[in-house]
Amino acid sequence: MTIDFTKDWRNVALLAVLLAAAFFLPSWLRFLLQTALAGGLVALGVMIQMRAGLVSFGQGLYYCIGGYAVGLLAAKAGVAEATLVIAAAVISSVVIALILGPLLSRYREIFFAMLTLAVSMILYGLLVKAATLGSTDGFNVPPVTFFGFLPAQEARGDWTYVLTALLVVVACFLIARYLASGAGALLEAVAENELRLEYLGSSARQAVYIVYVIAAAVSGLGGALAAIATGHVDPEMANWTTSGGFVFVALLAGRGSAIAPVLGFFLLELVRTYALDIAPNAWQLILGAVMLAVILLLPDGLWSLVRRAPK
Repeated sequence: MTIDFTKDWRNVALLAVLLAAAFFLPSWLRFLLQTALAGGLVALGVMIQMRAGLVSFGQGLYYCIGGYAVGLLAAKAGVAEATLVIAAAVISSVVIALILGPLLSRYREIFFAMLTLAVSMILYGLLVKAATLGSTDGFNVPPVTFFGFLPAQEARGDWTYVLTALLVVVACFLIARYLASGAGALLEAVAENELRLEYLGSSARQAVYIVYVIAAAVSGLGGALAAIATGHVDPEMANWTTSGGFVFVALLAGRGSAIAPVLGFFLLELVRTYALDIAPNAWQLILGAVMLAVILLLPDGLWSLVRRAPK
């Protein structure tokens, strides 16, 4: 199915309005939205790879790299400037992706999925054994500064939310422009017929390599924002269960927009929170029923509701 991303900047503008309106929400709900935005960026990284017919079951690798980059700099190296630690998180993710990309871009389907999972679990195993990094417990991340300014404790939530909202809007806009470009259009060609793409003079491996690196960058950014929001990192960020959750969100939200995985992640977390409140001992049943209903009634994901809406 061909998806038109040329008007997606309007969706990003809508996302910006929704994020601004979050200041009128209760503090607990805004914090839930903030952490969901960070996770939504990782789901966005999964989604853009799905455009090329690839399913990454190891996207938690870059989520974890981004988070630990922030944590190591802020807690271990004493560098707590937000701009520096976030830049380091994204750069670290991109460097690792540039190294792994030539190998992973050779594979498709289940082989790609299992290789990404294997690499992520290698990092998970290393972190679990690293006693200096807190092993399975991880470690806390101190508050970050903003151009040298450390907000008062009661105002830190506002500052970190604004930072998260701005970066998520920018990331979604850039991904939307990428998907609307010629390079983004190649992804669907990779998924449909690689041989025909090669005959036309384009490289399928190069297209996969590029989208893999871009997905790593946006996932590393998500990990960095999650570490800043929660003030903690641990090896579970790289575990297969975490990566599987990102894949599920990408499928649940749909591929119709760059903001679909971000909003889908928030809706999923909202349902989970209320399910826990309503039925603490059976919340998984409620969550599973909602997910099953979405899968059966909306096979193209939640964003298909937006496409069906009257213009």
